[in-house]
Amino acid sequence: MAAIEFDGVSKVFADGTVAVNDLSLKIDDGEFVIFVGPSGCGKTTALRMVAGLEEITTGELRIGEQRVNELESPDRDVAMVFQNYALYPHMSVRDNIGFPLRMQRVNRSDKDSRVREVAALLGIEDLLKRKPRELSGGQRQRVAMGRAIIRHPQAFLMDEPLSNLDAKLRVQMRAELVKLHRRLGVTTLYVTHDQTEAMTLGQRVAVLDKGVVQQVATPQQLYSHPANTFVASFIGSPAMNFLRGRKTDGAVQIGELVLELPEPLRSKVAGSVDDVLVGLRPEAFRDAGDADPSTVIGVDIEVTEQLGHETYAYFRIPGIESVEIGERAVELAGALAGRLDPRTPAQPGKRVFLTIDTHTLHLFDPATGKSLAEA
Repeated sequence: MAAIEFDGVSKVFADGTVAVNDLSLKIDDGEFVIFVGPSGCGKTTALRMVAGLEEITTGELRIGEQRVNELESPDRDVAMVFQNYALYPHMSVRDNIGFPLRMQRVNRSDKDSRVREVAALLGIEDLLKRKPRELSGGQRQRVAMGRAIIRHPQAFLMDEPLSNLDAKLRVQMRAELVKLHRRLGVTTLYVTHDQTEAMTLGQRVAVLDKGVVQQVATPQQLYSHPANTFVASFIGSPAMNFLRGRKTDGAVQIGELVLELPEPLRSKVAGSVDDVLVGLRPEAFRDAGDADPSTVIGVDIEVTEQLGHETYAYFRIPGIESVEIGERAVELAGALAGRLDPRTPAQPGKRVFLTIDTHTLHLFDPATGKSLAEA
C-alpha cells in the first residue's frame, strides 16, 4: 500500500482544453478518497493520470515516495476497475480473476489458491466456471474487482464502477465496497458523478469543477460547511436554496423576511460584505406548529413529492424568489425546495405555514460565491 500525492498537477490537451488545473492533494496510505463532480470536471482525467493512461502536462505525481510521471502504467503497481468491467468474454471467471497472475508467471498451484481466496472474499466461489455472458451486472463487477484485488496492488483506482448497475444493486455494492476496504485497507481513489456514492463511500471527498478542486473534506463537512456556492449546490438533494439578502444588525433581510443570525455565525460574518446570498438547506423549513408568530411565514405549495418518511415540497414565498445556482431536481424558476415532515398538510395549490431553522443558515459572497462563515 502507498500514499498518492498530486503536487501542482495539470493536464492540458492539444486543443488547449485545461482538464485538470494545478491539483495538489495527498491521499494517505489506506485512505478511501472520492473525486466527484459534474461531467467534464476533470475527475476521470485525474484518475487516468494516476493510472498512467494520460500524460501529465505540469506538476508531479508520486505513488509512495516515487515520482511516477514518466513511469509506464504496468510499472506503477496500481489496479484499475472500469465502468464497463473490461472482462475477457472468452475466459471463465476463474481465468479472468487469475489473469494478472498469469502475466506475472505465478505457478499454477499458487494462482489457483489465490483465485479461490479472492472468490471467497467476494462471494463468487460458485461462479468460477462461468463465462462473463452468464453473469449479472453485479456479478461481473465482483469479478472485475477480484481481478484487481488478486494483484495485491499499492492502490485501487475505480472509474464509476457502479454506474451500470440498477439502483437496488448499487446500494448493495456500495455496502460491499465499504466492507471490502475495511478488510483490505488498500489506498483507493474512486471517481463518480453520483453524490450519493461520494457521501456514503468516501472517508474524504474532493469536489471538482472545471478542472479545479473546490473543496476536500469529509462528507459531513461538505454538507454542513460548504466552501462555496458550487459545493453547496452540488452536494445535497434537493439542492440548497439560494436567496438574495442583506445583513442588518445581527440579522439578514430577505425581501420583507428578517432572520436573526445565531451565534457563532453572527460573529463570523460581522465584518463581511452587506449584500449576501443566503443558503437554506431543504430541511431548514419546518411546520410552524406553535412557533413564535414572528418567525412564521406563509408559503404557496406548487409541487409535492411524497416519499413516505418525508415530503419534498416546492413552494414560493410571496415577494421572494430563489437564485438558480447549479441543477435543480424540479425546474420551477423562483421556487424553493423544502424537506418536510409527512404530517405537514402540504398540498399543491394550498398555503401552509412554516418556520425556518436559522442554525442551518449559510451566507455567501454574491461576487465570489465563497462562504462568509468559512473564509
